[in-house]
Amino acid sequence: MVVYNTLSDGELVVLLKQDDRSAFTEIYNRYWKKLFTTAGQKVFELEEAREIVQNIFISLWERRDSLKIEGSLSAYLSVSVKYRIINSLDKHYIRKKYLDSLPVVSEIDNSTQEWLEFEELKERLSALVADLPEKCRLVFTMSREQGMSQKEIAQELDISEKTVEAHLGKAIKTLKTGLKSFLLSLL
Repeated sequence: MVVYNTLSDGELVVLLKQDDRSAFTEIYNRYWKKLFTTAGQKVFELEEAREIVQNIFISLWERRDSLKIEGSLSAYLSVSVKYRIINSLDKHYIRKKYLDSLPVVSEIDNSTQEWLEFEELKERLSALVADLPEKCRLVFTMSREQGMSQKEIAQELDISEKTVEAHLGKAIKTLKTGLKSFLLSLL
C-alpha cells in the first residue's frame, strides 16, 4: 500500500498522470491552503479566492494526461494561481470601469418620457442581440456581458481569436445600424 504523504511531488505527478485519485487528493491537501492564502491576499473576496484555487485543481485534474510540469509542482501551482489572480483582477477592473462610466441616478433627469425612451432602447437592444446569429450572439454576450477577453472567448469556444474578432465586429456593426435607425426615430 502506498503512503501518499511520504511521496515527493514528482512521484505524485507521475501517479496523477496515471489517473490516481489518491495522488490528486494528496496534492490538493498539500497545496490548497498555500494557494488559497496567496489568492486571498490579492483578490477582493475570499469566495473569489476559493473559486480561483478550486479552478486550478479542476484544471489540474482535467489536464492530468497532458500535464507538462517543468520544474517543481509548487512553482507550477504558484504560477497558476498568479495568472488566475491577474485574470480575476482584470475582470474586476473592467467591471468597475464599466460601472463607473454609468451615470449616477441623481444625475439623470427622471422624466417619464426619458424613462420610456430608455426602456424602449433597452428592449430594442435586447431584440437586436437576440436576432444575431447564434455564434455571433454568444461571442458578443461573453465579451460585453461577462467581461471576457477575446483570448478567453477563443479558448472557451475553441475558435481562433480572429474568428472572435470577426464575430464581435459583425455584432457591433449590426447593433449600430439597428440602433441608429431607432435613435433617429426618437428625435
